[in-house]
Amino acid sequence: MTGRDPRQVRPHIRISLLDGFRLEEDGVSVLLPAGSQRLLAFLALKGRSVRRAGAAGTLWPAVTGDHASSSLRSALARLSPGARAGVSATTTEIGLSDDVAVDLWDSRGLAHLLTAPGRSSPTFEPDVEAIADLSHEVLPGWYDDWVIVEAEDWRQVRLHALEALADRLSQRRKYADAAMAALAAVRAEPLRESPRAALIRVHIAEGNPSEALREFTRYGELLGLELGIEPTERLRGLVDQLLPVTVR
Repeated sequence: MTGRDPRQVRPHIRISLLDGFRLEEDGVSVLLPAGSQRLLAFLALKGRSVRRAGAAGTLWPAVTGDHASSSLRSALARLSPGARAGVSATTTEIGLSDDVAVDLWDSRGLAHLLTAPGRSSPTFEPDVEAIADLSHEVLPGWYDDWVIVEAEDWRQVRLHALEALADRLSQRRKYADAAMAALAAVRAEPLRESPRAALIRVHIAEGNPSEALREFTRYGELLGLELGIEPTERLRGLVDQLLPVTVR
């Protein structure tokens, strides 16, 4: 049996952006200088080839164009050989090559399936593992403008996906998992109403009206303390039939 020359097999590269930056080559973690990490993170967030000048100017905005271009070349040169093979660069453009995997891309795909059910496969049945895939922030502790914009976009996407996941799991009577999904969204944004609504719906579907009322009350107290407002009529409508007549 004849095998391929291992020197001709490009290493599989995986970049993780969720819950912090990580680079793996064939499953082995690789440490990189900060500038090289920033370069790979930027390209992974973009998900496509970009102009080299634009990448350099975004990553090193406080220096001249020539200095930024020099810093870009240095960041490329300081990549490990495997990571360098995962970057496709020309004299004008730069991006990740096709053999690079990015955890954010996978989680975005999952979120899309959850929030666009009309396009999902009929065999698509997300389970508890999907909760973890949707529960992490993009590059926490990174405060560059180009990170903050993408992190906020992902936050909104994953919150909607977690709420949809809670509803789907509840419909399949996986109430414990459904509550976990809703609670993950609640932890991500405690003042947001729609995750609370998802959690209340799970409690009602499971036949736990006391839990639904308790969650509604907790949320109302939090809103009053933090914002001086009350839950909307829409949320109140979920529990209205559970409340005593004297407080409706």
